[in-house]
Amino acid sequence: MRRLAALLCAGLLASPAVAEGVEVDLELVLMVDVSRSMTENELEIQRQGYAAALQSDAVYAAVQSGLLQRVALSYVEWAGTQEVIVDWRLLETREDLAAFAETLSAQFNPALRRTSISEALIFGAEMIEGNGYEGLRRVIDISGDGPNNQGRPVTQARDSVLAKGIVINGLPLMTREGLGSDWHLEGLDVYYETCVTGGAGSFVIPVVDWADFAEAVRRKLILEMVGGPPSETLVPVQLSRRDPTDCLIGEKIWRDRRYDWNEP
Repeated sequence: MRRLAALLCAGLLASPAVAEGVEVDLELVLMVDVSRSMTENELEIQRQGYAAALQSDAVYAAVQSGLLQRVALSYVEWAGTQEVIVDWRLLETREDLAAFAETLSAQFNPALRRTSISEALIFGAEMIEGNGYEGLRRVIDISGDGPNNQGRPVTQARDSVLAKGIVINGLPLMTREGLGSDWHLEGLDVYYETCVTGGAGSFVIPVVDWADFAEAVRRKLILEMVGGPPSETLVPVQLSRRDPTDCLIGEKIWRDRRYDWNEP
């Protein structure tokens, strides 16, 4: 008992690397797109949206609704590679949620231009498998404003993650800021449903207007923490000449744009 008390006082049991086998209702890694197709305004909206959602009464109630009433959460920004902004934290109280949200206000540099959903999924799975927690559910939550265009095929990464028993949910950002329509995919929510997400209870919540982002994030976090998909169907999106069910469409768009730039 004295040794346990000493460890608690030293804060050593707070680290997932030390606290092996800590049980939680949910292990959730938030994978947030910061590729160059995102404007500074969009990046700011994302940071504020996640921070606001984490401090909402509804999200706190969702944490409290679980059997164990605690969630392990991490926040990762991704483009061509990944950067951990907030490493795994145990969330049980309002103060825990507020501290996590406050960390998201830190400055960061989204320097990479391309979009590798596939490598983000693999990275997220590795984080979950090595975090020291034992979750009743394990979820990767990935947002993005376009299809995969770098790294391994997205379906290969998705299938590898699902084989580990990890659920993948999606937040496709179907707005019109950024580098223009040449980089956007109409029916991005269909692409996410077809090529990116999967697992028991998985879901996709599209964002079609940045004004709706914070509410979409709040709703998504609640659904993930209580362990249920949304009851309503997705809003239908008009399809274009680019087929959103083609899981290599992002690579094809990138190839076509390279030819337009006369790159080798």
